[in-house]
Amino acid sequence: MAVVHTSKITLEVGLDENRVPETLNWSAEDGGIDNEAAKAMMLSVWDSAHKESLKIDLWTKDMPVDEMKIFFHQTLVTMADTFMKATQDEKMTATMKDFCDYFAEKLELKKE
Repeated sequence: MAVVHTSKITLEVGLDENRVPETLNWSAEDGGIDNEAAKAMMLSVWDSAHKESLKIDLWTKDMPVDEMKIFFHQTLVTMADTFMKATQDEKMTATMKDFCDYFAEKLELKKE
């Protein structure tokens, strides 16, 4: 199948004198996102030739730790959802969701 359209997603990282992220902005043409600020990001890509995941994890130095915990929890939940969509493996998805609940409980993220 031939590529009939391309879509661009861009990231811009502003670094301090020690090359520590100060700002993080992203744009996604097709999503209507233009230079939106963010405090953290995780990007994973699959290198099929080497059968390994390559990743970039960035967060600004003013990212609060309590928000980082929430960010991780939400990322884990969406990874479980994506795993289900990609594999249809209900048993492992349930196990992953159980871990997400455990993670939230231990970090006291869930409100009663």
